Amino acid sequence: MSRLPDESDFRSRPSRRGTRPRTKQRPAHEHAVTGMVTGVDRGRYTLLVDEDGPDERVVLAMKARELSRDRVVCGDRVDVVGDASGEKDTLARIVRIGERATVLRRTADDTDPYERIVVANADQLVIVTALANPEPRTGLIDRAVVAAYDAGMDVLLCLTKADLASPDELRGLYEPIGARVVVTHRTADREIVGLDAVRAELAGRTSVLLGHSGVGKSTLVNALVPDAGRATGHVNDVTGRGRHTSTSAVALRLPGDAGAGWVVDTPGIRSFGLAHVQVADVLRGFDDLDEVAAERCPRGCTHLADAPDCALDEWADESDDAAVRDVRHLRLDSFRRLVAARSVSDRD
Repeated sequence: MSRLPDESDFRSRPSRRGTRPRTKQRPAHEHAVTGMVTGVDRGRYTLLVDEDGPDERVVLAMKARELSRDRVVCGDRVDVVGDASGEKDTLARIVRIGERATVLRRTADDTDPYERIVVANADQLVIVTALANPEPRTGLIDRAVVAAYDAGMDVLLCLTKADLASPDELRGLYEPIGARVVVTHRTADREIVGLDAVRAELAGRTSVLLGHSGVGKSTLVNALVPDAGRATGHVNDVTGRGRHTSTSAVALRLPGDAGAGWVVDTPGIRSFGLAHVQVADVLRGFDDLDEVAAERCPRGCTHLADAPDCALDEWADESDDAAVRDVRHLRLDSFRRLVAARSVSDRD
């Protein structure tokens, strides 16, 4: 005789994720407060909340779980909930990342598919370059210019150590494409000559300082923001390269009245990949060439040395001034190196 089933005949597998139904709806966080990310350190974010307001304070925060795949970077505007009092041993939670006005990106090299966001919401890239010790590398300057223009940022070239070499050549290379140039050097008593000109260019703006190790970037930051305390290094006499001293990007407020401006000091770099920039966009970093190409090159021109009917070579030879011709050829050669490198990585 068959029996009726009872509770022993049923098996229930406990759910590891609980019994609450999943939903895509997220809390509105109506009472969140907004802050600016000024530093990132191992999953903890330093924020300035109520910037320039009566309750301005520094808040330490972490990312909410729903933002686990989203990267928060220096310069971001974020909304936070939880304990945003800024008191000791408190920790807020970042729940939203605001829309970014600009994003400066780079890759490790031209074949690296992974973009690294350097900073968000800056409006000016300051490329710090020593005129000697270490020697300037125009290739990296060119790449940084292209990345800045791709991000919609202005470019300022800050030439340091002018007591060791003349800035005239680099001025001639970059002022024609719209980059502003300031020059500094240090006296025997370690005073930086030209610092006032740098301050004038940074006033009221959010500027990212970028450069090789050893070019004097951290020294410049410490002069601009006396309480910054950024570590400084030296140049190796054998390799001609500097030692990395800054390990993470940090935003520092310039001294002065409200709205005086911000500088973002970044770690020293040895390369600046452009895998994230399309080949067609590289030309935008070279205003002088871009204008000629738009007016005189045929549709679909690659602008490489073997491109048929490319007008850039003819333009480079047109001037009666030998110095102008030299500068044009230097700019054209630099542009073509970038395009060739990007073309190879695109095919791969």
